[in-house]
Amino acid sequence: MSYSQSQSVDPTLIEQTKQQIRSLVAEIAQLAKSEISPEQFYSEFLPRVVTALAAVGGAVWTTNEEGRLALQYQVNLPETRLAEKSEQEQRRHTRLLYKVLADGQATLVPPQSGFGNESEAGNPTEYLLVIGLLKTDLETVGLVEIFQRSEAGLATQKGYLRFLMQMCELACEFLKSHQLRHLSHRQTLWSRLEDFLRAVYRSLDPRETAFTIANEGRRLIECDRLTVAVRKGGRYRVEAISGQDIFDRRANSVRLLENLADVVAAAGDDVWYTGDTQDMAPQVEAALQDYVDEAHSKTVAILPLKRPRTGDQDESEKSAPSEPPVGVLVIEQIEDRQVPPSMLQRVEVVCRHSAAALGNALEHQSLFLMPLWKLLGKSRVVVQARNLPWTVSVSAALLAVVLFLGLFPKEFRVESSGTLEPVVARDVFATVKGVVEQTTVKHGDRVSRGDVLVQLRDPELEMALLEKEGLRAETLKRIEWLEHVLVDSGDRSSEDRDRIAGELAESRARLTSLEAEIGVLSNKKSELLVRSPIDGQVVTWDVEKRLINRPVQRGQVLMRIADLEQDWQLELHMPENRIGHVVRAAAEAAQRAAERGQPERGLDVEFQLATHPGVRFHGEVIEIHRSAELRGDEGNTVLIKVKIDKKQLLTATGMNQLQAGATVTGKVYCGRRAIGYVWFHDLVAWFQTKVVFRYF
Repeated sequence: MSYSQSQSVDPTLIEQTKQQIRSLVAEIAQLAKSEISPEQFYSEFLPRVVTALAAVGGAVWTTNEEGRLALQYQVNLPETRLAEKSEQEQRRHTRLLYKVLADGQATLVPPQSGFGNESEAGNPTEYLLVIGLLKTDLETVGLVEIFQRSEAGLATQKGYLRFLMQMCELACEFLKSHQLRHLSHRQTLWSRLEDFLRAVYRSLDPRETAFTIANEGRRLIECDRLTVAVRKGGRYRVEAISGQDIFDRRANSVRLLENLADVVAAAGDDVWYTGDTQDMAPQVEAALQDYVDEAHSKTVAILPLKRPRTGDQDESEKSAPSEPPVGVLVIEQIEDRQVPPSMLQRVEVVCRHSAAALGNALEHQSLFLMPLWKLLGKSRVVVQARNLPWTVSVSAALLAVVLFLGLFPKEFRVESSGTLEPVVARDVFATVKGVVEQTTVKHGDRVSRGDVLVQLRDPELEMALLEKEGLRAETLKRIEWLEHVLVDSGDRSSEDRDRIAGELAESRARLTSLEAEIGVLSNKKSELLVRSPIDGQVVTWDVEKRLINRPVQRGQVLMRIADLEQDWQLELHMPENRIGHVVRAAAEAAQRAAERGQPERGLDVEFQLATHPGVRFHGEVIEIHRSAELRGDEGNTVLIKVKIDKKQLLTATGMNQLQAGATVTGKVYCGRRAIGYVWFHDLVAWFQTKVVFRYF
């Protein structure tokens, strides 16, 4: 019987089967040389082994860090019905795997085999188990379990085992190569970490430290971009961006990033964005969304850098609220949303050491007069014996200059530009909208209160007035006719007379309404004549050219009338960054006058006209406005009115008449200050605003 069966097997089919197995073995051998992950290798390795053995299914079991077996990959495992077995039988199968793993030998396990005791290892399935080992040079890392049909003879079963052992040897070669690559990668990672630690702790300059964190940290984390923001006062300022030596701090992306750092640092928690913002605080979500819309990053991590508490702190210090983060790291992936676990570990290391290094640098920089100590430390030549007399002389001279600037007082005045203006002056406004039809005055003309200055024309008003007058005329004719009809209605019925009387009353009411409307329109027409509000002189230049045929709106300034014979004053436009000196000086002067029981006097103002730059005059501050106004290129200014002596100006300048709007430069007296402050008060104010307030 066996002879007849062997004769019936097609030799061609046998050869094809052998060729297929050789092809699968070659593919497995090629896989063992590839640089793929173990997971990918098992997914390609196991199906080929199962196919080559014509088995029912198979599984790859690997050990974790705790030494426990876990299913890594399987082929047709449900068909073995192992999962349908009882819990005790499944435990027997598990013990079998651990026993093979402990023995370290590949083996064949017949179906339904095991000891009589149910607590012992065994094969509860109906299939022959062919189990091979996965080993490296250091340890056994897993098992390959093949579920094979049990009809084959013993020699064939041993052939299965030999084949599986050969395939496991190929898999072991792959695992060894992978382990070597992994160790090489870890060695590279440790080398990068060592370089990072050496570089990040090298400098105590915050800017250099931030630059090192950004560039070396990016290499260690293996991200697309790493940004470092450092705390300056109450805000966080971007100090370094990986791969960029310089960057524009005014760029929209940088400003949005600094705002994002402020918000996240205030919250104090790490923020990881991979496309979903549902679980974030509203303020964090808004700031993050603004930045992502600008930068188009797929993954953004914002990590506050908190200095670790030292072990020598007492309990009260440890229980106190923690200080704000010294900085913020922003990690970005431009295209990838995946965050592998290895990256998280590297990020944690970079954050921990960056916080310590940056905190040390900021603490070192905050030491009193640290820039001076650094300069002296770098300039040891100045304290050498042969240069010591010169050094002492220069130091004494510098000390004398500092004492002179800080101790000797000088009159302190703040400067401002302004104009010369008459006290009695009024702007002439358009009372209604219209078009300038005629101007009756020109520059320099004297006018009296009520004189017509400008005549406006409003075509719409004229049309409305003509229409109402036409309706009034028609209504009058209608009333006359109805009155005549009503007088001659003796032969009419009482109903007709009542109807005519009602229509007559209605027409008279309409006439009353039209006359009222005509009166209103006539009043508006009278407002088309713009009149002078005061007695005075036209001081607006070239009135006719500026106004003729010009459309104007209600409230628009047409010209200016001033009484040049009355008193004059200065109108100084003091920049708002200097007005504080004036206000304080005025308050101090008022307090001194009150203490002495003397009448209050305004601050002295020294000024000169642009037309007479060599002549100095004096005036007295009489009013300081309480609000600032935007004035051209000068920015926000506060108006100061200064009383002057008109006769003195006319006598000293030799002019017959002062010119309204003449340019004036005035200096308001603000007491006495140290001469250094008088000379450099603008520089001091800039430093306090731009440096002290912004960063401290």
